[in-house]
Amino acid sequence: MSDTDRSHAPSAPDTPRPLAEPRLTTRRRERRRLPRHVAVALPLALAGLISLLVSGNTLRPFETITTIEARMASKSDYFRDPEVRRLLLKHGIRVDIHRLGSRGIATQSLKGMDVVFPSGQPAAKLILNRQDHSVRSVRPFVSPLVLGTFRDYAETLVRAGVATPQPARGGGRTLYYDLDMENFTGLLDGRDGKRDIGDQDRDGTVERADTWNGIGFDKGGNSNSGRVLVRTSSVCESNAAGTYLSILAFVKNDDSTPGAGEPDQDKASREALDVAARIKPLIDLQGMWADEQADSYLSALGESIAPISLIYEHQYLAHQIDYERRHHRQDSSRVLLYPTPYALTEPQLISLSGKGDKLVGLIATDPELRRRAIELGFRVRFSGEDGTSEQLNAHLDENGIQVPTPNRDRTKVYEPGLDILEKIIDYVGDCPPPVGDTP
Repeated sequence: MSDTDRSHAPSAPDTPRPLAEPRLTTRRRERRRLPRHVAVALPLALAGLISLLVSGNTLRPFETITTIEARMASKSDYFRDPEVRRLLLKHGIRVDIHRLGSRGIATQSLKGMDVVFPSGQPAAKLILNRQDHSVRSVRPFVSPLVLGTFRDYAETLVRAGVATPQPARGGGRTLYYDLDMENFTGLLDGRDGKRDIGDQDRDGTVERADTWNGIGFDKGGNSNSGRVLVRTSSVCESNAAGTYLSILAFVKNDDSTPGAGEPDQDKASREALDVAARIKPLIDLQGMWADEQADSYLSALGESIAPISLIYEHQYLAHQIDYERRHHRQDSSRVLLYPTPYALTEPQLISLSGKGDKLVGLIATDPELRRRAIELGFRVRFSGEDGTSEQLNAHLDENGIQVPTPNRDRTKVYEPGLDILEKIIDYVGDCPPPVGDTP
C-alpha cells in the first residue's frame, strides 16, 4: 500500500462498530388481589341481596314513599310497632305520628293532618262533626277499658269483697279479676257502695275515703297508708279517662246513663251536672293529671308510681306476650281488674286527605296488618264464627298466656250523648275551651 493510500485509510477509532440487536424485556404484571375489607363485606352484601329478592324489596330504594301526617292517641302503639312499620313500607307508606290524647285531638286544630286516630267514639264524633264533607274511616279493632294493678292490691280487694279472681287453668295464679264497680266506688268515696244514692252527699264531698291499710293491705306484710284511687290521664284530653267517667256516672246514676231518653234537655243537663258533682272527688283524689298510664304501670317502678292505673286491655296483653317471649313465663306480679259494668272502646281511624284514604283502605283490608294487630293484643273485628275475640284468645293460648274469661254479669256501660258527656267532662276536669281550625 502506497503512502498515499495509507494516508487515506481510516484509523482504528473511526471504524464503525456493529449495532447490538435491541432486547425486549417482558415485565411481569402482578395480579391485583381483592382488598380484604371488600372480601369480608361481599358475603354480607350477597346475603342482603338475596334477602331483598326473597322479600320483594329489591327496588324499594327507588320507590316513592308517601309520608302520612297522623295525630293519634294510645292506639299509636300499633303504628309504632316495628313490624307494622315494615308492612306499611311494603305498600310505600310511612306514618309520621304526633301523639295527643283523643279528646285533645278532637278539640284542637287538625290543620296539616292526613289522618287522626282517636281511641273512642265520643272523640271520633267530635272530629266527624267538624268536617264539611264526607270522609273515609274504619274501626279496625276494639279494646276493653281495664284497671292495671299488682297482685297484693288485687288480693286486698278480694278480701274487701269488691273483686273476684277469674279461674286459671290448672289451678295456678290468675292474671285476671272481676271488679264490682258499685262496691269499689264505695272505697273511693268512703261510703258503702250499696247505699242508695240519696244517702250520699249531693255535693260530692269526700269525708273519709278509704286507705289501703284501712282495707287490710298491711295484713300481707306490706304497708300503704295512701288512699284507694285509680290513677288516670287527663279527662280533658284522654278517651280512657272520659270512658272511666262514663262508668262512674253510670254507677252513681243507679246503673243508668245520665240524660238518656230525657226529652227535656234542661232536665238532662241538670241530671248530668248532679252526677258530675258526685264523681268529681273520685277523680280529684289523684291530684295532678298523669299521662302515658301504660308506660308507667308497665315500667320497673310501676308499683311505686300507682297501685291502680287506668289502661286498655291490649296494652297489658301485649306486655304479657312480649314477657313470655323473653322470659318463657307470664308476668304474674301484674294483674288486670275487669270492671263490672264494663266499657268497650272502639278506636276509629279517620281520613282527612287523599293520602289518608290510602291508609284507611289498607288498614281495613290488609290481612297481614290485621294479623299483627292480634299479635299486639287487640280484639280485631271479624265477622262470622271467627269473631272479634276468638282469634285473640287462640293467639294467647298458643303463646302460653291465660285467656281472660267474660264475667257472667255482662252489664255494658253506654256513654251519654255527646252534649251530656261533654258537660260531665268539662265539669270534672275544668277543661279549657276547644281550639278551632285556623283558616
